[in-house]
Amino acid sequence: MTAPASRRLKIGLSACFSYADPYRPLFTGKTLQYVEQSIAHWIMSSGAMVVMVPCPTGETARGDVTLAHYAEWLDGVVMHGGADVWPGSYGEEPLQPEWLGDRVRDLYDMAVVEAFSQAGKPIFGVCRGLQLINVAFGGTLYQDIETQVPGAQQHRNPITYDKHQHDIAIVPGSRLDRLYPNQPRARVNSIHHQGIKNVAPGFDIEAWSIPDRIPEAIHRRIGGKSYIAATQWHPEFRDPEGRTLDDRVILEDFLAACERAQVRPALSHSPFQIRDRAARMLRRALLRKR
Repeated sequence: MTAPASRRLKIGLSACFSYADPYRPLFTGKTLQYVEQSIAHWIMSSGAMVVMVPCPTGETARGDVTLAHYAEWLDGVVMHGGADVWPGSYGEEPLQPEWLGDRVRDLYDMAVVEAFSQAGKPIFGVCRGLQLINVAFGGTLYQDIETQVPGAQQHRNPITYDKHQHDIAIVPGSRLDRLYPNQPRARVNSIHHQGIKNVAPGFDIEAWSIPDRIPEAIHRRIGGKSYIAATQWHPEFRDPEGRTLDDRVILEDFLAACERAQVRPALSHSPFQIRDRAARMLRRALLRKR
């Protein structure tokens, strides 16, 4: 007999955005918030229930629901992949117009990370999610790996997309090394052109790309704080031929942390030192857009 809903983990999934388009035939001129199917199904594959965490602020907002309410109610959150991170989020100017990123989504994602961290709930990031988490906690990014890292391999191929792969080296003694014992090297998909330059304080790099050593996985040192882990690859894009790292192991580790947090949430911690700072910045930014 399957488990009833009351016994299943409730996992939040950050929203992607499709901004108001006056030429869209459906929902003309409306901002859409959505999830990509593969990542929702990946989380659900272990029996967890998925809840999209919509941005609660904007020109149509009514009522008093906040991201803090979602963080209190849910057991953890997964940060979606998607658009580039705005270089201004880590103190840089865009080197090219096409690398401008999405500042509003950055503010929303940072507010989600802030809310769940303050609630002591686990957070897992995928691709953009890894980059956003790194920036939220004080790290920086390469705006474009191929032009900023001498000798870098191609990390994104728009034609092959999720079929594009490379090898990673798992750091000995890391959490990832314990999850994948006797597997120092593995293969993963690669769908990004930005990546970690300087890792955020308090985080450890758990895997590097081979041979150009771009950080591919990070994990926060616990010390009483909540579980935060992230991968640069997309574990939800399972290779049907089984050539890539087993995605189930990473998911089960995150969900186990969510189960532990049900019993004992970690200490409340804001990545921005001032409580709810990101949520206030998001609200101000969206109110100015009216």
